[in-house]
Amino acid sequence: MKIKLWLQAFRLRTLPLAFTSIGMGATLAWYEMLFSWPILIGAALTTLFLQILSNLANDYGDFHNGADNEQRVGPARAMQSGSITEKEMKKGIIVFILLSLISGCGLLYVVFKEQPFSWLPVLFFLLGIASIAAAVKYTAGKNPYGYKGLGDVFVFLFFGWVGVGGTYFLMTREWEWNILLPATTIGLFSAAVLNVNNIRDIEADRSAGKKTLALRLGPVYARWYHVLLIMTGITCTALYVGIESMEYSWLLCFAFLPVLWNAFKVYSIQESERIDPFLKQMVFSSLTFLLIFILVVSL
Repeated sequence: MKIKLWLQAFRLRTLPLAFTSIGMGATLAWYEMLFSWPILIGAALTTLFLQILSNLANDYGDFHNGADNEQRVGPARAMQSGSITEKEMKKGIIVFILLSLISGCGLLYVVFKEQPFSWLPVLFFLLGIASIAAAVKYTAGKNPYGYKGLGDVFVFLFFGWVGVGGTYFLMTREWEWNILLPATTIGLFSAAVLNVNNIRDIEADRSAGKKTLALRLGPVYARWYHVLLIMTGITCTALYVGIESMEYSWLLCFAFLPVLWNAFKVYSIQESERIDPFLKQMVFSSLTFLLIFILVVSL
């Protein structure tokens, strides 16, 4: 029974974002014929642990800061419902900090075992520590950045440029600036997932003093912002496949349809309680986009 409660606390519907980020980086490396299964598995596990850590810390932080209140529209959180105690949640957070560290260090060993004392493993280790800190400090601890409207920026950076670009570099040991285009797409789509969540929770966040970007923009402009995130993400990938002259890039039209549908629905639906399903839809639209992108790259 407790296992089911923990799985709910992990927020399974958001976890494909971790694989979308790492999958894009691995796909770009594969396009350069420098793909590595061990690195893919290590990076995916580390990112998965980090996302679960972020979700648990978010549950803990929002409960203590009052954002998980009776005005909240989405599914009841673990601590809000009383299904997981504060002591248990703290232990869960510590467990996933350790899992993230162990997995991340294992990944760095696989990649840099031939040059353990260079500056590169140190840089990536520091990025890993920053990722753990960002996962915890989103809504937990003193002065959480999610309560200042900075959540979108951190999601964009860590799911986009760090997740995609980092995976690409670990596999290829080289850097191409144009990979920031699809990395930006993933970052923007991930920020769109958070934006759906924040539009849904505007009233609950207002009462708790959680000044998300959606709250600062207001319901109308937050929806326009959502459309901008998706349209800019589409443009970035379109530019990338154009630069690379990919023969079957027209197939990406099918990848863009689900995210465009999400943009239309989030923009047009005014009732907060009806927006929640489009959080999951945006997550799986991002995953669908990745799968079709993989097909385009492989043809």
